[in-house]
Amino acid sequence: MKIVVLKFGGTSVGSAERIKNVAKIVTSYLKKKFKVIVVSSAMGGETNRLINLSKEISSNFTSSEYDTLVAAGEQISCSLIAGRLNDQGHLSRSWLSWQIPILTTGDYSYSKIESIYKKNIINFLKKGGVPVIAGFQGINSENRVTTLGRGGSDASAIMIAKFFKAEKCIIYTDVDGVYTTDPNVVPKAKKIKKISYEEMLEMASLGAKVMQPNSIQDARLNRIDIEVRSSFKNKAGSLITKRKNISTKNIIRGVSFTKNDAKITLVGVKDRPGVAAKIFEPLFKNSINVDMVVQNISSYKKETDLTFTIKNEDLLKTEKLIKKNKKIIFKKLIIDERVSKVSIVGVGMIATPGVTYRMFNALAKKNINIQVISTSEIKISVLVERKNLKKAVDVLHKEFKLDY
Repeated sequence: MKIVVLKFGGTSVGSAERIKNVAKIVTSYLKKKFKVIVVSSAMGGETNRLINLSKEISSNFTSSEYDTLVAAGEQISCSLIAGRLNDQGHLSRSWLSWQIPILTTGDYSYSKIESIYKKNIINFLKKGGVPVIAGFQGINSENRVTTLGRGGSDASAIMIAKFFKAEKCIIYTDVDGVYTTDPNVVPKAKKIKKISYEEMLEMASLGAKVMQPNSIQDARLNRIDIEVRSSFKNKAGSLITKRKNISTKNIIRGVSFTKNDAKITLVGVKDRPGVAAKIFEPLFKNSINVDMVVQNISSYKKETDLTFTIKNEDLLKTEKLIKKNKKIIFKKLIIDERVSKVSIVGVGMIATPGVTYRMFNALAKKNINIQVISTSEIKISVLVERKNLKKAVDVLHKEFKLDY
C-alpha cells in the first residue's frame, strides 16, 4: 500500500476557501494512486482563542481539562476537511485520537506518542477512504485527552508516517520551504532544497520557525524524511533528510537568529566548586532554559563573573530566583535586554578549517562586537547588541555566499 501523510497547518486550514484548497491538494495525490492520510492542525488562531477562554474561566485550570479544551480546535478543522472531501465525491471521515486510538505517555501538554492502533485506519484506507486525523493529541492510560506541546500536529504526522510506514510525509504550511535565513530580514535569502535533520534541528532551536525542534527530533530518531511545502504554491519545497544525503559543498546551510534574548551577569561570584550548579539549580526547578554561558577566569581574590542568557519572558522570574538564592554570594547583578543571538549552521563546517575566523572577522569589519560565544559540531552562535542584529545576519549571509 503506497501511503502518503499530508499534514496541514493552521494557516492552511484557516478559512473555508483554504479548506477547499486542501481538498484539491488531497485529490491530486489520490490521482497519483496514493493512499492518503491527512493530519490537521486547528484553524489559525483557534487554539489561542481557547487558551484565552480558559484564562477567563479560571486562573487555575487543571492540566487535564486544559488539554481537553485546547485539543478541540483540531476536531473542527478535521470535520470540515472530511466534509469537503465527501462533497467532492471522495470517501472520507474525521478521526479523533480516542477513536483510533493514539496512545501517549508523559505529562499533560507535553505528551509523546507511544503507539497507534492501526487496524481501523488500514481498513478504511483499503476501502478507498481518506482518514482525516486530528493532530496535536492522543489519549493516556487513564483515557484522558493529552496534547503534544508546541508543533504537536507536526509530531502527530511524523509518528503516523512511522507507524503506517508511509512513503512520504509532507508538511504543508504558509511558507514554501526552509530558507537560508528569514527573507523578511535578508530579501536575497534562498530556499534550501535539502537539509539534514541535525542542521534543521539547530536552525529551529535557534529561531527558524518552519517547524518545532521536538518534531524534527522525532523525525531524526525515526528516520522519517519530511518535505516542507506551501499549500498556496504548487512548487517543490525543502526536504529534511539524513546527513548522508546532504552535499557538503556549501559549508554553511543557513543563518538563524533570535530576538527574545536577555543577558544576565553575576559580578564577583565566590569561585568555589559547584557554585555554577547552585546558581542554575533553581532555574532548572522552575523550567527556565539557560542558553549561552560564559565564566571568566578567577582572579587572585577567588572571585569570578558568570554570564548567561535566557528568554526575555523568563527574565523577571529568573531575577527573583537569583536574588533570593541563599546558596550563592555575588557583588552585583547586571541585566541586559538589548541583545540578540545570531548563529551559522552547517554540516560542512565539521571538515572545514577557518569558519570561526571568517565569522568573527566579517562581524568585526562591520564594527559588530561579540559579547558571548557558544559552539557545537555544526553551529557557531554569538550574542550581539540587538540594534546590530539585521546587519549581522546580512553580513554573515554574504560572507558564506548564501546570497548566490
